[in-house]
Amino acid sequence: KRISFKDFKAALAFVNKLGDLAESEGHHPDINFGWGYAEIELTTHDAGGITRNDLIMAAKIDQISAK
Repeated sequence: KRISFKDFKAALAFVNKLGDLAESEGHHPDINFGWGYAEIELTTHDAGGITRNDLIMAAKIDQISAK
């Protein structure tokens, strides 16, 4: 998923929130970000693809990106 932001600082703030969420959930997405964007990829490597936990994490990411 790609999320757009108004500038680098806003993208960084989101990535920091996402990092806190990932640590608390014990589920760590791949993140790429730069000026005005963040790209997030969720997979469960041990399962070889997407699992229910990935979908739950995606919903939580949607919640923090809307704030």
